[in-house]
Amino acid sequence: MRLYNTLTRTKEEFVPVTPGKVAFYICGPTVYNFIHIGNARSFLSFDVIRRYLEYSGYEVTYVQNITDVDDKIINRANEEGRTAAEVAAEYTQAFIDSMHALGVADPTIRPRATDEIDTMLGLITSLIASGHAYEVEGDVYFSVRSFPAYGKLSGRDIEQMQSGARVEVDQRKHDPLDFALWKAAKPGEPSWESPWSAGRPGWHIECSAMSGKYLGCPFDIHAGGDDLVFPHHENEIAQSEAASGVTFANYWLHGGMLTIDKAKMSKSEGNYLLLKDVLQIVRPQALRLLMLQTHYRSPFDYSRERLDEATAALERIESALRNLTWAVENYAVVPAAPNSIDDRNTSWTCDLLARIEATRRQFAESMDDDFNTAGAVAALFELVTAGNASIKDGIYGQSHQLAVIDAHDAIVELLGVLGVELEQGGGEDPLPEEAVALAAELAGYKGVLAAEALDSLLRLRQDARAQKNWALADAVRDGLAKLELAIEDTSSGPRLVRK
Repeated sequence: MRLYNTLTRTKEEFVPVTPGKVAFYICGPTVYNFIHIGNARSFLSFDVIRRYLEYSGYEVTYVQNITDVDDKIINRANEEGRTAAEVAAEYTQAFIDSMHALGVADPTIRPRATDEIDTMLGLITSLIASGHAYEVEGDVYFSVRSFPAYGKLSGRDIEQMQSGARVEVDQRKHDPLDFALWKAAKPGEPSWESPWSAGRPGWHIECSAMSGKYLGCPFDIHAGGDDLVFPHHENEIAQSEAASGVTFANYWLHGGMLTIDKAKMSKSEGNYLLLKDVLQIVRPQALRLLMLQTHYRSPFDYSRERLDEATAALERIESALRNLTWAVENYAVVPAAPNSIDDRNTSWTCDLLARIEATRRQFAESMDDDFNTAGAVAALFELVTAGNASIKDGIYGQSHQLAVIDAHDAIVELLGVLGVELEQGGGEDPLPEEAVALAAELAGYKGVLAAEALDSLLRLRQDARAQKNWALADAVRDGLAKLELAIEDTSSGPRLVRK
């Protein structure tokens, strides 16, 4: 398994700190609003990476924080006449609900900043004691120039840097690049007691404190969107390694940004899409499938046209799974010429088994190559095509039935690795019980089994067509159509498929 490491700008073999285990940290949301689909893309990408690591046999400890104290939360609370805690609680739950709707698994640990203040105070205290931070009128700042390696993640030259995002210019700072570790509270703001003032933590310190507490240093993987490389992740490295004296994280993974119809998403452009709104118009599995067709590090362009294509692709997979299930349940139900069925089944079976093996190999090779989900999805569709082709003639011997089962199960299993969980166990719909009444009416069927009833209807239609009784043949066809079943006439006889 090879990962692209932002820190070294190369693909590296993945070697975890502890064999068989992976310590994985991803920056979570600041909960002042509903998340947009750009956020969702990042969280989905790393959910799939976590799933694949677990599928590969690793025991993964996946930590994702919640930033529930921040200027944006305080501003939202002031605008709405609520407390910051009320705003944070509402949008924390909204975030969790959205992740569940998208099929993103819960992290192993989900720490919240307001529950980890003591951990942050301890880290800040150690940074002051070691000369990497200083206090000014109740605020505490990290001294960037005290850490010579500053800029190693982003590749920036410290002499050419400007103050980064969320860093206010303050004449009291020793250097414009220094960033806040602790902020003295303004009147009316939420605050906690500290040795320097009643205040609250800066944005960067929380991730260092929480990842260090729950994963230790060094840990294996730190992840987030490209927009977090500087200053957030750069600052995390500086304060964490200055405090501990050891490497903070070994592998840094960053997801590409999202555009809408090839334009930057922004409220001013009117193309700002919240995840909750998108999920009102599309199945979550289709949105996942769409996002997974682009490598997680590459820019991803969202459009309604591409979403419709992904929906059609998902339906194609589900249709194939239904057809495979039908074939398993109804193999060899239509008589075939004795001198051809064995040869056909041997050929089909060998081809299908070879395709299953190739799909599993290509899936693993793609995912082991820096989690190339696009390649993994392409391999899956090759198996979908092969599975459909192997049953199109409608004649299935027992050996081929077992291969069809393997194909069905492989598709469902590998989709599950990608987090694309299909409804009704991967499309395995029950046979329509109404077929019993239809067969009793048209074919005089006296049993109670839907499969037998459908067989009798197919035989009745064959006999009716042979006798040129078109009215009866059409009655069978139309009755089955009402049950969402269509008859396909193949070279080896008729077969039923789901509409």
